[in-house]
Amino acid sequence: MSINIPPHLLQEIHTQGENAYPEEGAGLLLGYEKDGIRFVQSLLMLENAREDTARHNRYLITAADMLGGEKEAEQLGQSIIGIFHSHPDHPNLPSEFDREWAIPWYSYLITSVDVGQAAESKSWRLLDDRSGFFSEEIITREENSLKT
Repeated sequence: MSINIPPHLLQEIHTQGENAYPEEGAGLLLGYEKDGIRFVQSLLMLENAREDTARHNRYLITAADMLGGEKEAEQLGQSIIGIFHSHPDHPNLPSEFDREWAIPWYSYLITSVDVGQAAESKSWRLLDDRSGFFSEEIITREENSLKT
């Protein structure tokens, strides 16, 4: 399984993580899935709704954010296919907290931001039994270059 994120959208995610530093930044990945590949077509940047004292290592996307994301995706003819967030000064591996709150169908793109600079992103999906995550290949090409 893989996720295709055009380079300019991945750069926007990195910039958002840098701008949120030293707190976690978050948002929604909008697009579609075809033949086992998820295609990110747009992003919905969100404010971290977690209380101030926990934003350095937690993010919160509210129900209202998700509803807004569903409406935005519908207007664009897309779906919410995942969530992205940053890990300030921490590896881009899902935490136990991430696992507890994750939904198996979504992709979870995590970007490590080291001393204010985006370092690397990895994408994960939660196993159906919720026991852990498996990694998902990130493809960074424009969608048109993948069509045959």
